[in-house]
Amino acid sequence: MSKQQYTTGLSYDLGELLKNSYRKVKLKKGTFLFQEGQEAKEMYVLLSGKVQISKMNAEGKELTLRLCSDNDIVGELTLFTVDPRYLFNAKVLETGEAAAINIDDLERILFNNSKLAYEYMKWMNDHIRKTITKFRDLVLNGKKGALYSTLIRLCNSYGVLRQDGIFIDVPLTNQDLANYCGTARESVSRMLGELRDEGVISVERKKIVVHNLSYLKTEIDCENCPIEYCNIE
Repeated sequence: MSKQQYTTGLSYDLGELLKNSYRKVKLKKGTFLFQEGQEAKEMYVLLSGKVQISKMNAEGKELTLRLCSDNDIVGELTLFTVDPRYLFNAKVLETGEAAAINIDDLERILFNNSKLAYEYMKWMNDHIRKTITKFRDLVLNGKKGALYSTLIRLCNSYGVLRQDGIFIDVPLTNQDLANYCGTARESVSRMLGELRDEGVISVERKKIVVHNLSYLKTEIDCENCPIEYCNIE
């Protein structure tokens, strides 16, 4: 079996960015790297572990936006803002380590390093495009479309190709999927049951196998966006 071709990581010189980090942060599972509304003084590059980026609404419903791992940046939307504060929650799902970069220092570095600034702008543009496509799927395709889109993105990010389909090599509960879709766990459980009954998916120890990816794409009129934008990260 083989891994899907898409891999995460930064398109610009990661070494150039990391050499300006001034401390390492230990990530403990179940804790928060930062939380929504906190004063933002640092941006982070993940060196190991996994961090979930999410947003909580006034009613307490959680919407998961990204699942970040090695070499991913978190806290990037705090740059070049007045009174910077974190817009999202960053919860540690898997113990690891991150490099902390002072925001004021990084702003000065980008002003003085045109190559790094250009590459950073390119990365931010790609990041924004990915976010827009996710919200497009959530808003335009309804609950079923949001789930199908999430499964497609998970295949692109964590899919392992097998003879019987694509094995999503990350454990997921129905609540996890509901958070990605911005809907209730009961709705996701019902839709997953329908997909299992139709033979589109199966579940192996909390990990999903997608047997018919074409079915999911057809149901949401998939535009076949580049895999760089159609992922969960």
